[in-house]
Formats: sequence, C-alpha cells, structure tokens
Amino acid sequence: MPYPVLEFTDQPTTEIAADAVLFLLPWGDPADDASTSVRAAADAVGASRSAGAVTRVSVPELVSLPAAVVAVGDGADAAASRFAAGAGIRTLTGFETVAIVPLGGTAAHARAIAEGATLGGYRFDGYKKNAPGRVRANRVLIAAPGTDDDAAFAAAVGEASALVKDLVTTPAEWLGPADLADAARAAVEGLPVEVTVWDEDALRAGGFGGILGVGQGSVRPPRLVRVDYSPADATGHVALVGKGITFDTGGLSLKPAGSMVGMKYDMCGAATVLAVARAAARLAVPVRVTAWLCIADNMPSGSATRPGDVLRIADGQTVEVLNTDAEGRLVLADGLVAASRENPDLIVDVATLTGAITTALGTRHTGVMGEEGAVAAYLAAAERVSELAWPLPLPDHMEDELDSPIADLVNAKIGDPAGGSLFAGLFLRRFVGRLSDADDAPRIPWVHLDIAGVGMNKGGGYGFTDKGPTAATVRSLIELIGTRA
Repeated sequence: MPYPVLEFTDQPTTEIAADAVLFLLPWGDPADDASTSVRAAADAVGASRSAGAVTRVSVPELVSLPAAVVAVGDGADAAASRFAAGAGIRTLTGFETVAIVPLGGTAAHARAIAEGATLGGYRFDGYKKNAPGRVRANRVLIAAPGTDDDAAFAAAVGEASALVKDLVTTPAEWLGPADLADAARAAVEGLPVEVTVWDEDALRAGGFGGILGVGQGSVRPPRLVRVDYSPADATGHVALVGKGITFDTGGLSLKPAGSMVGMKYDMCGAATVLAVARAAARLAVPVRVTAWLCIADNMPSGSATRPGDVLRIADGQTVEVLNTDAEGRLVLADGLVAASRENPDLIVDVATLTGAITTALGTRHTGVMGEEGAVAAYLAAAERVSELAWPLPLPDHMEDELDSPIADLVNAKIGDPAGGSLFAGLFLRRFVGRLSDADDAPRIPWVHLDIAGVGMNKGGGYGFTDKGPTAATVRSLIELIGTRA
C-alpha cells in the first residue's frame, strides 16, 4: 500500500503500542502539563518553531519511545494540524508504527491530522534494482477522538492522491493512451462505476477531431474515457474533464530537450479527474460524477498534425493549429463538448495547460478561470481544505485574438506571450455547452484549473508534500463535490 493504515486510539501516551511518537506542538496555545513537558524538551535541543519543523526530542516523563516534536506554528486550526501531521510522518522515517499525539488545540482536528498523515506517508517504490525498504510508517495511530467516518474519509483522500502520484510517476513507455484507459478500468473495479472507452475508430465515428489530431503522430492511438459514478440518490451532476497527454514532445512544434524532460507528467489532469471520481464512489457521495479522460501521445512523425492544419472538434467548430505544442486545449475541447452533451450542473476541467501560469502564479497556486459563480464555489472549497488557488480573468478584449482567417478559431498566439493562460481559458470556453439551444443562452457553469505550476513539486518537501507529483486540486475537488450533495 502506498500510504499508511490509520487508527484512532484513546490510550494514554504512556501506554501506546508504537515504535515512535510524534507530538504536534502548537506553540501559540496555552500550555497544559503535556505541552509544558514537550516544550521544555524541544527548547532543550533548540527545536525550530517554524510550522512543520520536525525535531527529535526525549520526553521520558511522557514516553520511553523514540520521539519527535512537530511545530504547528502559532495556530492550531485544521490546516495547521494537517500540515504538521504530514510533515512529521514524511520526515520521521525508519519506524513501522508511529503514534501521533496532538497537543493543545490540535486534538480537535482528528480528521485533518488523519489526512495529513495519509498524504505525508505516501511512497513510490520506484524501479531501482535494489529498492530500499519502506522507510515511512506502515501504520499510524492518532491519539485523538476520531470517528470511523474520519478514518474512511482520510483513506479515500490518501488513496486518490496516491493514484494520481502513481500514474504520473509511471514512465510514458509503460503508460500510453490504451494503458491509461486500462488503468482507469482497474482503478474503479468493484465500485458502482461505469467505464466507457472510445478507441480510435469510435473517436473517428464520433467526430472527436481534437483528440485524433493530437494523437495522429503517435504509433499509440488516442483514447477518450468516461468514468461515470451515478448513484440512485444523486442530487446533482458534476462533470470533470482532464487533459491526458501521456507524453508531450510538442509534436512538430518540437520542444527543446530540457523542456521535454518530465513531459510524462502532462497527464496529471486526467489522473486527477479519475482519482476524484473514484473517491466520490468510495465515499458514496450522493452526486453524479462523470470524469472524462482525454488521452493522446503528442509525437512528431510523418503523420503528425502540421502547423496550419485545421481540426474539426466534436461540436463542429474548426480550429487552425498554429502551434502543435498547444495540444492540451485541443483534446480538452472534445472533452468539454462530450461532457456538455450530458447537461451537468457544473463542468470542471483540469490540465497542466500553460507555462504562462507558472510565470504568473508560481508553483503553489492553481490558476482558476471560468464562470463567476462556479469559480467562487471552487475557491471557497479550496480555501476550506487549504489548497492555494487564485482567480484569473477571461477578458472580452482578448476574444479577437482567437480569430482565424480560415477556421472558427486558432489554438495559439505566435510570437506574443502576453496573457497566454488567459488565451487558453478563452479558447476552452468556446467549447462549453449552453443551458439551452439559444445562441445567446448562458453557458453551463464551468471552471478551468490550470495546474501546470502546481502539479509537480521540483523543490524540497514541505508539510505533507514531497518532491515529485503533488496531486494538486484533488482535495479541493472532493470538497467541492461534497458541498453539492
């Protein structure tokens, strides 16, 4: 299992059967007897008070086991407790069973602590000849009044996050379009979920020219996958559309060698929507969730789409391809059309879409665009689970930049990097369906999440986030769907 098993315990600290103990210490809370002892031990070794800092300590009056203190910072809210628990489990290695003992106000946040421990305990076994054994805890005991529901929720979140990270880390050699479609089927096996796969013939028959056009340069044909969780008591319908470029060379608009490294990660969006749909089914959320995985290899070859070619999307709109490395929006266009045909209450697309979003927002904020009310709902969900996100506009004055002299629109601007992420958002909006057949009818509420900056952590670990894929937006989307129940 790529994440630890969780249990809540009401045993006194002195009686907990574990191999090591992590104390969560909120420095800003009033000190009780246990906190006073742990603070004294931490001060004795010069422990950092920075949130998430982990320091080995000795507290013989409380526990004879190896122990460490995790600084919760000045506050003891759910977010700080989640962050600290994740940092502790990620950092304290070499122990089979670790007990987390929350001090002060952190004890009130059992579910958040469980989430943090699950997320921080993720590991990928890798492909090394002599792979190291499990270094993070296999089992975590939490000395807080948690419930079975808290444990089940944390496990579902951990499982969803682990699925994204496992898929994204898998080399593209072993995860082509058909492989990812198979992985989607396997991921929901045994759950009340229906999976439909469009192969290249079905895509052609359905007029999915965006996905076909991106994938036609590869010997591995593209796929469109729908993962449909539709409970009988559904109170609404959320459609998720994910970009699934299993490897992105840029196509004939070839990327430089350095920019091509890591492009197996360009299917983060598809992995995310799959994982969220599975979590919804796992938790029996009374909301219908359909996840659309738009999957293709973007490769250069004699059969690849050329700059200047025109592709016809599933709704009949045509796109002049000026840059074959702006391919994600082409596969998403077909996915948005397909999702719109089922008239969901909300559509959310997720994609590692533009390098421009990293320039604008850095590496920890998701870029959020779309219909105002839907954007506000997503931002509120993200804030509740402490995922960083920032709204960006879709300016009307940029609409003319989409114009093509020979097709309905172009897929990219050439030689003008200004507003690249906004341009992509405006492009995608053209393929979101309307609430009625009238040409001027409002569009289905829609949110676009650009995770190109946040999908991969290239720096050091922090909190429950390790170096590598982050599974960004998974928790926010689970929260968003839950609020529609």
